Amino acid sequence: MNTTNGRASVLVVLALCLCLLIVSCISDDPGDAAQGLGQVIEALATPRSLATPESLSTPRALATPRGLATPQSLGAPRELATPDSLATPRSLVTPRALVTPRSLAVEATQAPTLQPDSTESSPRTVAVEVVAEGLQVPWALAFTPDGRILVTERPGRIRVVKDGVLLDAPFATLDVAHVSEAGLMGIALHPRFAENGQLFVCYTYRDNGGKLFNRVARLTDVDGTGVDHRVVLDGMPGARNHDGCRLGFGPDRKLYVTMGDAQEPDQAQDLTSPSGKVLRINPDGSAPDDNPFQGPGLSNLVFAYGLRNPQGLAWHPDTGDLFITDHGPRREDEVNILQPGGNYGWPDALGPVEYSEYIDPILSFTPTIALSGAAFYNGDTLPEEWRGNFVFATLRAEHLHRVVLRGPDYRKVESHERLFQGELGRLRAVAMSPDGHLYFTTSNRDGRGNPRPRDDKLLRLIGVP
Repeated sequence: MNTTNGRASVLVVLALCLCLLIVSCISDDPGDAAQGLGQVIEALATPRSLATPESLSTPRALATPRGLATPQSLGAPRELATPDSLATPRSLVTPRALVTPRSLAVEATQAPTLQPDSTESSPRTVAVEVVAEGLQVPWALAFTPDGRILVTERPGRIRVVKDGVLLDAPFATLDVAHVSEAGLMGIALHPRFAENGQLFVCYTYRDNGGKLFNRVARLTDVDGTGVDHRVVLDGMPGARNHDGCRLGFGPDRKLYVTMGDAQEPDQAQDLTSPSGKVLRINPDGSAPDDNPFQGPGLSNLVFAYGLRNPQGLAWHPDTGDLFITDHGPRREDEVNILQPGGNYGWPDALGPVEYSEYIDPILSFTPTIALSGAAFYNGDTLPEEWRGNFVFATLRAEHLHRVVLRGPDYRKVESHERLFQGELGRLRAVAMSPDGHLYFTTSNRDGRGNPRPRDDKLLRLIGVP
């Protein structure tokens, strides 16, 4: 009997190891493998009589988010805020009203209908043109008024593409912690770049004790080189994975900064932590007076929270709504429309959950596709039906994704499709240029792809006659 039990135990251990290997191979997030194995072990250890369908599907908690306190007057000066340890919303509405999506206000108990994505339409109306080659893990793009394309490389360099040529000399080289997903990531030009030459970057670094942090810094373009490095925002928890770090200036000329949960999921619901948030700051790093929260720590910088690892950031060209892409943990990758003070659920809820405490995504994907950089197409180089489409890159699913939104408010999905499935490998950055082209990059040298000759590449879409 003991021999039989022993053999059974060995078989169970071998099965668990096989599960871990499988999860590791298919996961775009290394932390998912260990988490997945833990779930397998937990499932094996739980008596079947205790595992009800409700316990498997109900979000972990609907409690008031940590750091959220009583609303105060919209016009009250910051120094009159209550001296407690909690962040205080400035709005007069209740916390529930703060997080009710405008487009779903009459459907608070009904999740949005999400159409399955389709393969790309035929015949193909767009093609890919190679702009530059030989990049190393390009992460974000910025376009200067004089026609240069600045490309961040995760190991710490900002490269320059000029007249279709990748220059040997980098625009700047930063001392970053390039480990797993961490390193040099986001870049954004100051709205007055033509006058002041300022641009902003987001990257991971190690402190003197070796701990990982993220920061936003400012550089100045002097004679084609980035100099005068100044830290704008510091002390944001970093990790090997889930660092966010996408940057973008909005129509309000404020700088928006995405921050992942830094592999500490509960921090996404804590308003005193910058992790799992989209932050909104002035170019000098201070908090705008009209931000939705105020309180201790960095809570007065929080624009939206309850996010896992947001890597795409774009404003609709007509409505000004802010769209983001957010990575899920093997299920429910999300496209969200951000509202000031909105709670998007992580880690207590994934995908459409029909609870008014959380704002549902307008589009989600299971299994995950590892969606990344995003932009709205508003140029004139592609067919007219592309205008106003939301386009994002995918890493794991290896395609460009096109989303058609339904008017007049463009807050619901009409249709969506996959483009160039498996043809280019992993894709990362997506950006609109002033010349009307949609640019994007491969990410095949990031340690999880299969590098192809002359990878990584800067690409752009062109119309097919």
